[in-house]
Amino acid sequence: MFNKLQNPLSLAGRLLLSVLFLPAGIGKITGFAGTVGYITSVGLPMPTLAAIIALTVEILGGVALIAGFGTRIAASALALFTLVASFFFHAYWAVPADQQLVTQLLFFKNIAVVGGLLTLAAWGAGAWSVDARSKA
Repeated sequence: MFNKLQNPLSLAGRLLLSVLFLPAGIGKITGFAGTVGYITSVGLPMPTLAAIIALTVEILGGVALIAGFGTRIAASALALFTLVASFFFHAYWAVPADQQLVTQLLFFKNIAVVGGLLTLAAWGAGAWSVDARSKA
């Protein structure tokens, strides 16, 4: 039964993962000053460049997942980006105790997303993708 569902599930997985990244990247464009301010608030160097890199990775990676184009590379880049961002922006161990629960949930949600992205990087986009059409 799951063999018949492999392609639709792979497509659904790519689309659902892209929902996390594409709107976030677009939001960084529309709220660029706020994004730079937020990056500055956690003490990262070159916050303007970091914001540009973040929105580029999120938008290009999100679109790549939707299309299934360069999926393994896009998923790997998004996994690395998400992992690094989690340690800077969801550092639950560094916030007051009354804020830890939500921050910890966000951190571990991101870690789970990294796991999904790594699975996508390992297995590829599936047959319903630009990657599969390119190989055919």
